[in-house]
Amino acid sequence: MILRLFPLRRLLVVAVALLVAVLLSYLSIRNAIAVHDADLQTLQGYQRATRLEPGNFRNWYLLGRYWQYSLEDADTARAIQTYTVALSLNPHSADIWSDLAAAYESEGNISAARDAYQRAKGAYPLSPEIAWRYGNFLLRQGEVDAAFPEVRRAVEIEPARGAEALSRALRFEPNIDLVLDRVLPALTEAYVSAMKDQLQDAHVSNAVKIWDRLAALHPRLPLYDSFVLVGALTRQKQFAEAHRVWEQALAFAGFNNLADPPGSILWDGGFESGLWGGGFAWTFPEGVRGVQMSFETREKHSGNGSLRLLFDGRYNLHLAGPCHEVLVQPSTAYGFSAWVHTLSISTDQGIRFQLTPVGPPDASPALTDDVHGSQPWRRVAMRWSAGKDVREVQVCVARLPSREADDKIQGMAWVDDVALIPEPAEPSKP
Repeated sequence: MILRLFPLRRLLVVAVALLVAVLLSYLSIRNAIAVHDADLQTLQGYQRATRLEPGNFRNWYLLGRYWQYSLEDADTARAIQTYTVALSLNPHSADIWSDLAAAYESEGNISAARDAYQRAKGAYPLSPEIAWRYGNFLLRQGEVDAAFPEVRRAVEIEPARGAEALSRALRFEPNIDLVLDRVLPALTEAYVSAMKDQLQDAHVSNAVKIWDRLAALHPRLPLYDSFVLVGALTRQKQFAEAHRVWEQALAFAGFNNLADPPGSILWDGGFESGLWGGGFAWTFPEGVRGVQMSFETREKHSGNGSLRLLFDGRYNLHLAGPCHEVLVQPSTAYGFSAWVHTLSISTDQGIRFQLTPVGPPDASPALTDDVHGSQPWRRVAMRWSAGKDVREVQVCVARLPSREADDKIQGMAWVDDVALIPEPAEPSKP
């Protein structure tokens, strides 16, 4: 009897296995089709996905987002209905609750929106996105005291939000000190992003206050993060503030002990930092044809490097740069000097320096003698005096055009140890 039933049992087991395999294959294929349809990101695709897998909350959520955010077929009421279905399948999704809250708010149902945001927070208390969206909802309702902690919480987790957080908060509370206290956490990235954003909107005084809070952290900060603030202060002729910020920035970047010529007020005259582009660092001219400029470590007068200029012999070049902005005292005499080394510099016009007062419309530049041909390291120098209203001077490496138009400059030059040193004041006459 047992022997007769055994083949039947085997047949039954095989049949059940085949049925399960077919069922799993069907479910797998159906799931793959639903995923494909949803990935099409079209209304028809989302609708097919919900029909194929009505128990998958993600398909309903994506359909709801389509109804809410579509530029062609937006229908907030349908979005709310669809989100409700998605939440019935997964009531612990913070994202669905948050989007549902936004839909309720757009429909003017503020009470339902508030409840949905609070449910989103309960589902994911540590989400910076949920805190951000809820905080902004509260701001729109005029509930500033409740909104600021939510916005701050978002920035604490994602400091890059600092700029937008400060900008939005200032629309509702113009007191910058109060907003900094309550909205921006003491984080370097948050402060830097907020400072740069305020400078883009020309709010220089706000940027200075943010910088001062940043400085209190004694951060390790790249020097270029200070360029935009130093430049803004200089343009506003707030020279003392610009100098203070620059000195702090040098300390934060580890450049406050750079080996410049003794007594020089021109920073990085020896081209040791490898930095350029703003603040009181060297700036390189853009779009100049016929010359390549670079920092050199093999050939130098002293220290670890110099500036190299390579002329390709194709242009009768008029060069003014690299340049350096230097703060000076009015009615003060200075001694300028630099070291220049040349190799096969052609034409009658070689490398020189040009000092131009910044500000006076009729200011004329002062020029050193030039160096051309092949010369070992040679010192060029001159005496320069700031006018009674001059607080800034531009120091540039320069080459004037030759008198002959086809005298095209070729060769190499190196520059090092550029210095601008105040001369001792003359004793007053009795």
